[in-house]
Amino acid sequence: MFKQITIIGLGLIGSSLARVIRARGLAEKIIAADGSDSVCEKVAELGLADIVTSDIRQSVVGSDLVILSVPVGAMSAVGALIGPALHPGSIVTDTGSVKAAVAEALGPHIPSSAHLVPGHPIAGTEYSGPEAGFSTLFEGRWCILTPLPTTELGPVEKMTRFWEACGSMIEIMGPEHHDLVLGITSHLPHLIAYTIVQTADDLEGDIKSEVIKFSASGFRDFTRIASSDPVMWRDIFLSNKEAVLEMLQRFNEDLTALQKAIRRGDGDYLFDTFSRTRAIRAQIIEQGQADYRTSDQVRQEGTPPAAGLHTGSDLSE
Repeated sequence: MFKQITIIGLGLIGSSLARVIRARGLAEKIIAADGSDSVCEKVAELGLADIVTSDIRQSVVGSDLVILSVPVGAMSAVGALIGPALHPGSIVTDTGSVKAAVAEALGPHIPSSAHLVPGHPIAGTEYSGPEAGFSTLFEGRWCILTPLPTTELGPVEKMTRFWEACGSMIEIMGPEHHDLVLGITSHLPHLIAYTIVQTADDLEGDIKSEVIKFSASGFRDFTRIASSDPVMWRDIFLSNKEAVLEMLQRFNEDLTALQKAIRRGDGDYLFDTFSRTRAIRAQIIEQGQADYRTSDQVRQEGTPPAAGLHTGSDLSE
């Protein structure tokens, strides 16, 4: 499908891409680039690419597809490095969980001779690093493409075929719409998980130790995503703050309503709310977007992860 693909950033998403590209023969040559020498050493040890380098600019020379799998906050700096070295006609895409900020960060650095097609594979686990990836990570998962108004149709079609070859289902939408949708489906749940863990951490010593010791499945499973990469999620919240704050305000309003119902002993309100949300959860399961396997089981089995294990990159990067 491509003569040479460069992947910049070899965390969970980038290393999984390297694996699936090689497994399905989607490129003649794979170039892996990462600013961390230790990551480069691990990628070379795992044999994930034909060439492994820490020279970000040089890594894109001659590549007809460049995939940026770096934290959202690093997109502008990486774009400035690779822009002058991009091959005419090459496609630049990314795997970030925020799209409007990525388009704004990369747009000025991508020459008119190249094509920018932002993307977001909605897949991931709480693990990170090149050793965490696996080739079936994107199987049966959605990948959202958010082309710009100036993006030509050809590159969008080619990226659609690429992600389908990786096993993904494709949806195309505007960057701002994407950020609003992911604000509720991914970013807000992560924010809540981080907050619950912080609340537990603020408890008195003996209570806190017992919370950790006797964590029931609800606390344990829901807070699993709080172990996600702090750099990545710091950048996501700062880059998508308008959508996150809007969804957080709506959540606070609903939470306040539940708080009042509990205080007043309004069992009818609680029952109606829980019945309605249970039905919505059932719809999620019916659409194949939930699974009860753990991330460890998925990685050991080498079978497709469920959205319930995600976050993205979104636990994506």
